[in-house]
Amino acid sequence: MSTDFITQRRDFSDKGLDIKHFDDPIMEVKRWYNIAKEHKLKDHDAMVLSTMNNKSFPDSRVVLVRQFTKDGFIFFTNYKSNKGAQIDNNNKVSLNFYWRDIDRQIKVLGFAEKVSDVFSAAYFASRPRASQIGAWASMQSEELKTNEALLNRVKEFEIKFKGQDVPKPDHWGGYLVKPIEIEFWKGQPNRLHHRLLFFKNSNENWENKRLNP
Repeated sequence: MSTDFITQRRDFSDKGLDIKHFDDPIMEVKRWYNIAKEHKLKDHDAMVLSTMNNKSFPDSRVVLVRQFTKDGFIFFTNYKSNKGAQIDNNNKVSLNFYWRDIDRQIKVLGFAEKVSDVFSAAYFASRPRASQIGAWASMQSEELKTNEALLNRVKEFEIKFKGQDVPKPDHWGGYLVKPIEIEFWKGQPNRLHHRLLFFKNSNENWENKRLNP
């Protein structure tokens, strides 16, 4: 681990969470993501996605953020999966990014909506071929009797698409999470952590406030 990395991790100055440095909270999330990426942190692109299941329990899993836009954060999945069905029923979701080695965490509340099929197809085309085949073969979240059954489906689609590009399945695509709240957390000694909360007002403009740790 480089000296610069250790210094950054132990930078407990307040400047790191000074509100005047946050011109756009969505882009600030991207900036923190880039810090984690530049330091080659494992799973720097991982985020916990929480949805509500049909028993009114929160349901969480780790997904990968794939793109940042001016409107929010994009991830891709099987629309027929549990999370896809839950978002169809209730599109209020939460995200959580946590980079332990740089003592930073971000919590997001927002609404998930599907991106365009054209947008999803463009991203699907950039995926490794094995991942493309897997998107066809896996009936995500449904009961799997044996692992052999899944491997057989993989072989079937490898044969079906042999010698051609693998098209995007209709049941696969992206979601854009449009945030209404973003909380930034930066670890401090003695658990006196810095917390800044940004939230959308009735005019869809960002306001902010500092929170006690």
